[in-house]
Amino acid sequence: MLGQAAAGAAKVPPETARADLGRRLMRRRAELGLTRRDVAVRAGMAPGYLRYLEESPAAAPSISALVRLAGALRTSVTVLTGGDVDLPPGRGRAARNAEFVELGVEECWRRLSTHGVGRLAVTRAEGPVVLPVNYSVVDGSIVFRTAPGSVPSQVLGTRVGFEVDHIDEAFSRGWSVLVRGRARGVTDPEARRRLEERAYSKPWAGDGRDMWVCVDPVEITGREIRERSPAHR
Repeated sequence: MLGQAAAGAAKVPPETARADLGRRLMRRRAELGLTRRDVAVRAGMAPGYLRYLEESPAAAPSISALVRLAGALRTSVTVLTGGDVDLPPGRGRAARNAEFVELGVEECWRRLSTHGVGRLAVTRAEGPVVLPVNYSVVDGSIVFRTAPGSVPSQVLGTRVGFEVDHIDEAFSRGWSVLVRGRARGVTDPEARRRLEERAYSKPWAGDGRDMWVCVDPVEITGREIRERSPAHR
């Protein structure tokens, strides 16, 4: 793993590109369910120093420290320092012992979790359109807010696709979940109030997106590329 992390250390962005290092460290820790002490021990550094890296915008760790942190967090220096922000995911080589598996419905819902960024696929007269939206899962449906007159607002009463995925560059693995369903608008005041209370994600694009759209699932499928277990190699 350290070898993979070191590979990402060859090109480290300038200091201005590493301003969000602390936030990236905390987010990756949360994804793995690790405490600050867990990561510090794995990286061979004091928990207090890791806290400094996470909380101080002026922190400028050495390349060696970044490589050890990348190894402890099972990622790469490039990802930790934001060097992949403007690049498409999945540029790494395929894993040597990879396998493709289907995900069950329950696991698909677990991957969707409660909120995030997904892709809404709609069919228009000029052809298919796929748009990213900030979504939440409320009462077993996908919900998001958009602006009246926007492309997402024009899907009411139609069948749509909604896709969420995750790519792990360090291990060349990932998963995707596809929801097929019918879109509807939410206009009832009580229903809107409930969504306001329970929906976590708000549109990153800003204000003026107060139209609620709900996608009621008809079918949900998922797939994952992961490392094959030793017993099946």
